[in-house]
Amino acid sequence: MHDLLVNGKHLAIPDDWSQETLIVVLRDYLGLVGTKHGCGQGSCGTCTILMNGKAVKSCQLTIEDAADASLLTIEGLSAEGAPLHPLQLAWLDEAVSQCGFCQSGQIMQALALLNRTPDPEREDIIKWMDGNLCRCGSQPRIMRAILRAATSMRTGRTAQ
Repeated sequence: MHDLLVNGKHLAIPDDWSQETLIVVLRDYLGLVGTKHGCGQGSCGTCTILMNGKAVKSCQLTIEDAADASLLTIEGLSAEGAPLHPLQLAWLDEAVSQCGFCQSGQIMQALALLNRTPDPEREDIIKWMDGNLCRCGSQPRIMRAILRAATSMRTGRTAQ
């Protein structure tokens, strides 16, 4: 058995899942389907989660890679019944999602940015989000949502 720390919970993963990619374990074994499976090659960013606070592509990692790490998926941003995370609120307020497929990866990538740079400039956001593809053209709304969430997170106010 392998132990993974996912969204603050220690979870036992059977040995026969040890060679699967982390995205497969998260979705198919743990039922955490908020993280989407995109290209499978680490190019699109759809499967982005946080590992020890840093954005990683879960399609490129195994359980072995995640041993002794703290993993955060989109499901872990806000506890059940708790208020939404400022990024989630900003995404709603800016009506970011069109098809929605890439959005969990976009939000997790944005969270890693805001954890690192609480008051990013537009250029910081463009560079940081470059590895997360959106085919719907939501990038202007993503930009506004990240800026809105950054302000909210710095001031402690919820997005409006």
